[in-house]
Amino acid sequence: MKSDHTELIEFQDNHLLISLCGEADAHLKLIERQLGVVIHPRGNVLAVCGEQAGAEQARELMNGLYALLKQGRNVDQNAVEDGLRSMLEQGSLAPVFSRSSVLETPRQTIRPRNSAQALFMETLHHSDLTFGIGPAGTGKTFLAVTIGVALFLQGAFQRIILTRPAVEAGEHLGFLPGDLQAKIDPYLRPLYDALYDTLGMEKVERMQQRGILEIAPLAYMRGRTLNESYVILDEAQNTTPEQMKMFLTRLGEGSRVAVCGDITQVDLPDGRPSGLVHAKKVLHSVKGVNFVEFTARDVVRHPLVQRIVRAYDP
Repeated sequence: MKSDHTELIEFQDNHLLISLCGEADAHLKLIERQLGVVIHPRGNVLAVCGEQAGAEQARELMNGLYALLKQGRNVDQNAVEDGLRSMLEQGSLAPVFSRSSVLETPRQTIRPRNSAQALFMETLHHSDLTFGIGPAGTGKTFLAVTIGVALFLQGAFQRIILTRPAVEAGEHLGFLPGDLQAKIDPYLRPLYDALYDTLGMEKVERMQQRGILEIAPLAYMRGRTLNESYVILDEAQNTTPEQMKMFLTRLGEGSRVAVCGDITQVDLPDGRPSGLVHAKKVLHSVKGVNFVEFTARDVVRHPLVQRIVRAYDP
């Protein structure tokens, strides 16, 4: 490694600096590996040695992480990895580390892990109809649910409605025992998981009992007008164009809609056209409709998932 440049970074609070470095300097070692630098702690100063571009990136990243700590926010390995990803792919930490990007829910603090997530969160806050399109693992559904919960708790909406088409992904579940609800629950489980992570199981059940939270198959939306509601359509790639039109025309006064899907994983039978693909074509220039697209580099699950998604990309 060519070490022709050194950045000296001074920090005022030694306790925060310890958190910045991580246990056994684990955060510093991660930054060293990813940016090709060497970091030498010297009291309350970190000396970053390496090529100028990498050293300057490390300085900006560590100053950003230190700013998070000063705000009372947690800096763990995920935060360091998110900052590194943003620096390497976007050339900047903003808006990933922006205070305005932070979302507080009853169970956890949510912040975007890349610029695509930050844009999606911002759009969901302000747009009446937002499409989030991209591969698995990019956080589309989770963010749509958490934004909906946050806005509901702020009093912006009277209820939350989550729906998805009951399309079998190459498997036949009709033989499963139980009543209709028991048969459709497997299709809706990802929505429950996101709600449990955000609100907790007991609160989700209480909200369902009071009728202010509804989780149902898409077919249940036909003929309804959804007023004062935050509505999420998940797995939208498995709608037909007719179903998509039916769903979008349910939008009532004071409501907001988020549509999430992955156009590379269409499970419709007999090559039927996807309503999400069709909507992207016919609505792209309609005022008030916003599209946020994710790519394989925005995957935030296990790093292997990102490589798998890229391998399957045409």
